[in-house]
Amino acid sequence: MILRTVISLTAASALAMSASADAGQYAGLEGFYSSDADGTRIAKTALDMDFRHTDSDHYLGLSLEQARFLPFGQRWIENHRVYVRFADGSATWKWDGRIGSDGRTLLGDASIHNVDSNRQECFVEREIVETPLGLKNALYSTYAGGAYDLPFNERNILTTVLGVQDFTGRNVRLQYRGNLIHILSPDWGLSAQLRVRAFHDTVPDEFDYFSPRWYAQAVPTLQVRRFVSGWRYALAAGYGAQRDADSSWHPARLLEASVTSPKDGHDWAVRAGFTYTNTPVTSGFTYDYKQLTLSVGRAF
Repeated sequence: MILRTVISLTAASALAMSASADAGQYAGLEGFYSSDADGTRIAKTALDMDFRHTDSDHYLGLSLEQARFLPFGQRWIENHRVYVRFADGSATWKWDGRIGSDGRTLLGDASIHNVDSNRQECFVEREIVETPLGLKNALYSTYAGGAYDLPFNERNILTTVLGVQDFTGRNVRLQYRGNLIHILSPDWGLSAQLRVRAFHDTVPDEFDYFSPRWYAQAVPTLQVRRFVSGWRYALAAGYGAQRDADSSWHPARLLEASVTSPKDGHDWAVRAGFTYTNTPVTSGFTYDYKQLTLSVGRAF
C-alpha cells in the first residue's frame, strides 16, 4: 500500500513538472559521516541530479550513493545505492522522498504532510541495520508512522511522533517521541524544550543492535534558531536522563548545530549539520555518537 502510494506520487510529480515551463535542472553533492565510541564509522557520499527542478519543494531526479561502513573498527564494507528522488505538492499537501535499492532490497524514505499550523505527517523509512551482524547478514528495518503538531498558543506547542519499526527477524519496535516547546523569546528564536523518547521491543536482544525490552529518555533542551540575511542558524543543547529495562537511570546528553542557506531566490543550496548524543544504538551501556552532514547544490 505504501509503495503504491509513493509510486503514484512520483508519477504525478513527473507529469506536473513536465508540464511546467519553469522547471530547470539541479546538481548537488551530499556527505554524511558518523563515528561512535565502539569504533564504528559510517561514510556516505551521494550525487544528486534532477532533470526537473523548480525549487526545493518541486523536483524529480536521481541520487547515486556510495555507502561505506566500518563496524566496530573491523574492516570497511562498501555498498552502492540508486534512488529516485522527488518532491511536489498541492495547495494543502506536500510530499517528498528517495526510493531506491542497494541491489538486494527496497531502501529509502518518503513522507507527506499538510500545509497548516497543525502539521500532520505520515512517513516511511527503510535502511540496513548498521551493526556488524546487520551488515554481515543483511538485516534491515522498516519504520513507518505519523507526526502531529498541536499548538496551544503562540508560545507553546506539543509535537508528537508515533511509529512502528519492523526489523529483519521477529522484533517489532513501538516508538513514541514527544517535544514540548515553550518560546522564551520570539525575537531571539530562543525556546525551552522537553524532548521525550520511549520504545518497546517485542523480542529484545535478538541481534547486536540496541534492543532492550523497553527504553525511556527525557532531555530538557535549550534551542536558539536565528535568521541572518536569509540564512538559518540553529543550536540546541540538552542534558537529561535515560534508562532501559536492563539498567538504572543515567545521564543523557545532546548537542545539535546546523546552518541552512536561504530557501528562495538563490541558485545555490547549502546545508550543514552536527549532532552529538550518548543515546545507545548498539548493545552496551556506554555510548557516544557524533554525526556530520553536508549538502551543496546548484539549480540551473
